[in-house]
Amino acid sequence: MQISGAQMVIEALIAEGVDTVFGYPGGAIMNVYDEIYKQNSFHHILNRHEQASIHAAEGYAKASGKVGVAMITSGPGFTNAVTGLADAYMDSIPLVVISGQVPMSLIGTDAFQEIDAVGISRSCTKHNYLVTDAKDLPRILKEAFYIARSGRPGPVHVDIPKDVTAQIAEFNYDIEIDLETYKPNVKGNPRQIKKAMQAIATAKRPLFYLGGGVINANAADEVRELVHKCGIPAVETFMARGVLSHDDELLVGMLGMHGSYASNMAMSETDLVIALGARFDDRVTGKLSEFAKHADVIHVDIDPASISKLVNADYPIVGDVKNVVNEMLAQVDVVNADKYATWRETIVNFEELHPLTYHEDSERLKPQWVIQRVGELLGDGANISTDVGQHQMWTAQFYPFSRPRQFISSGGLGTMGFGFPAALGVKAAAPEKVSINFTGDGSILMNVQELMTAVEKKLPVINIILNNNFLGMVRQWQTLFYDKRHSETDLSIQPDFVKVAEAFGGIGYRVHTKEEFDAALQDAVAKGVVAFIEVIVHRMENVMPMVPAGGSLYNMMLLEKKESK
Repeated sequence: MQISGAQMVIEALIAEGVDTVFGYPGGAIMNVYDEIYKQNSFHHILNRHEQASIHAAEGYAKASGKVGVAMITSGPGFTNAVTGLADAYMDSIPLVVISGQVPMSLIGTDAFQEIDAVGISRSCTKHNYLVTDAKDLPRILKEAFYIARSGRPGPVHVDIPKDVTAQIAEFNYDIEIDLETYKPNVKGNPRQIKKAMQAIATAKRPLFYLGGGVINANAADEVRELVHKCGIPAVETFMARGVLSHDDELLVGMLGMHGSYASNMAMSETDLVIALGARFDDRVTGKLSEFAKHADVIHVDIDPASISKLVNADYPIVGDVKNVVNEMLAQVDVVNADKYATWRETIVNFEELHPLTYHEDSERLKPQWVIQRVGELLGDGANISTDVGQHQMWTAQFYPFSRPRQFISSGGLGTMGFGFPAALGVKAAAPEKVSINFTGDGSILMNVQELMTAVEKKLPVINIILNNNFLGMVRQWQTLFYDKRHSETDLSIQPDFVKVAEAFGGIGYRVHTKEEFDAALQDAVAKGVVAFIEVIVHRMENVMPMVPAGGSLYNMMLLEKKESK
């Protein structure tokens, strides 16, 4: 059929099964928004800032496993969105972001709201397009969704000049995707898999190292089965929280800079690392020359560029984690789970020597208690988003995650302001679950305008603001490594968060005690409107354990014994 470029965008979204689009209109994308007005096949959520639109699409994608979609205009509309694109690129989140552009005849003339969007997005997207003819739009849009969701997922940017959205051309979406230079290898080499299983069978102290790629591949069930049939302990990265349930006896905990003592020591003592969908990030490895230096490495990843990029893989396997783990399960009989009993006991001893804990305070609530308490009250019934800072690490440490896609946070880029809009996207993707955003008094102000989005679209996100009147994580580093010179991190002057929430049409609470917190959370869940729960917490609390930047995993700063709970 002959339709306009703008109509093609709508038809492609419908064909891809898109049910929710996040965005913000403007002149260059106006033709597409006119077509959005005419359709009723998907829901559009108007954010109040383009950065928030991308983060909301990220939250939607991470919670649902689908491709998130956002739509923005040219110039500042696009530049506002770049942080979200970079965030999604770092964390391998599948997005299709469609931006308007000035008409073809004005490109390169410094026209009103013109920016080289494709040039800017090249380094922070998996792929990008500038559409110069409407007849190419069906193919480009179909490729965009395919590229975003296949292989190692990521954001794809499609920039469409305004005159192209007005052009009339043939729309045919029944197109075979055949990209000569992009053919992800999903199967995994059978010989390498066999060698890896033999290495596991002969190892004395093997350790599963689970990364966010397990969640992206929807492979958590298969990984749980493999871990238990092998009887091998497992550590998770920050991005992999929930792959194993918090009460799984083989889960050691989170690994890395703020990982548990047992996890970091297990990685330091292992003789075989079984890395599934992990990229050996610097916040996980610490000093590379000391990372798992006694171990051989099995590395399974969909992205060949990630294998042996930072840590040499003795058994490299390029493939989809789910497919490879299924092949490993078919050969799991070569592994004797009883063989690792002593190794498991060693790790239990690590856990008992320095458990992940905190010190209660009679005067101020501890943030760790707040996070644990939400887990006790809501547990599996909540999806958990976070902003970035101390609260983020405490959440990863202390929330009882029981399933994949329950934890949504900004990992690689560490974007303050991510949590609230992401939690809106999470709520849109999973309305049956309570959507909680753990945030700080610094992070929440970075996208506070999304209160209006939440009120308008009836998305009852509960924002738990752990208020220590500091940029907490930066303050922690200043305390520990800069002789307590707290340069520009004191946030003693802050708004009345209760009144801010109420001004937008939400509800606000300020709590100082455990009883007040319980009452506020239960009331917020019952009322079903967007909420701020400001929790006044201990100002100088530090996230522990901590591996200093560039340090070895086994050289952790630990909670002092006298402070043990």
